[in-house]
Amino acid sequence: MITADLIIPALEATSKKQAFHAIAEATAAEFGGDPEVLFDALIDRERIGTTGIGNGVAIPHIKLPTVSRMYGVMARLEAPVDYDAIDNAPVDIIFMLLAPTDSKTTQHLKVLAHISRFLKDPDTCAAIRAKGCSENITCLMTEWAERQAASSAA
Repeated sequence: MITADLIIPALEATSKKQAFHAIAEATAAEFGGDPEVLFDALIDRERIGTTGIGNGVAIPHIKLPTVSRMYGVMARLEAPVDYDAIDNAPVDIIFMLLAPTDSKTTQHLKVLAHISRFLKDPDTCAAIRAKGCSENITCLMTEWAERQAASSAA
């Protein structure tokens, strides 16, 4: 769902809107989308309610008709931005989940719960903040997923 080319390890933005615009510009081509459509969908989702889950993390999640499968995009911001998060703290880690419009809600919610567990771990977030490149962040996510699979199998 997420590869190194969908990780932005040092995004420069001074606001939530600017972060959304930069994420849309940087990634829309990866899944054949229009950056403005992606940006508008992110803004529309945020109008429903904040996707800032606390501790400097936000998980905006949207469905688009132009997306053929689920995608995850992670951005680590150079400086935290005001996000209207549930804890009123600024955000510096954004994990955007994109799903096809026709995807099953249960699958979407399972992936969202998995991402939330990953990003609610303070050690994981500290490691993301410390890792400088997308390959290191990819390794961190892979190791976490393997530990989760191993603990589920035990």
